[in-house]
Amino acid sequence: MTWIVLLSIILVSALKILVTCLPTPVVKWLMTKFQLHPTLDEQNVTVTVDGKHLEGKDKMQVIDYFNKATFLKQYYVHEGNKDYYKHLEDSETPLVIDTKKGKKDVRLCVYSYDDHVDVVKQYKKKIIAYSLLSDHLQKQSITADLA
Repeated sequence: MTWIVLLSIILVSALKILVTCLPTPVVKWLMTKFQLHPTLDEQNVTVTVDGKHLEGKDKMQVIDYFNKATFLKQYYVHEGNKDYYKHLEDSETPLVIDTKKGKKDVRLCVYSYDDHVDVVKQYKKKIIAYSLLSDHLQKQSITADLA
């Protein structure tokens, strides 16, 4: 009986050490799996402004601004207000970023305001909305300059 208790204590202790001391690549994989604000890669991204695809320097610039943006807060999206987030009003034409996360197609609609940037992330039937802080994306002229 004491051997069973001793063996179970050793197994639980080993499991605890394994879970609390994960290797760095495993931790990075877990962080990216549950990351709300994704880091975009230019090969898998299509950036559209007012129906026009951006290429070259402009595309890389928008991706860089998006990747360097600071996450502010997440908005609560439920069934009653999904339509509101699909078509945000009182804003200019959004930057539409189409990308892939694994096998899923993800659409990011970036709405620029004076004091923040709203991002509506759509994949499958899910909608997630959050706010960013980015000096370059907040400028109202960014969509006019790129269009």
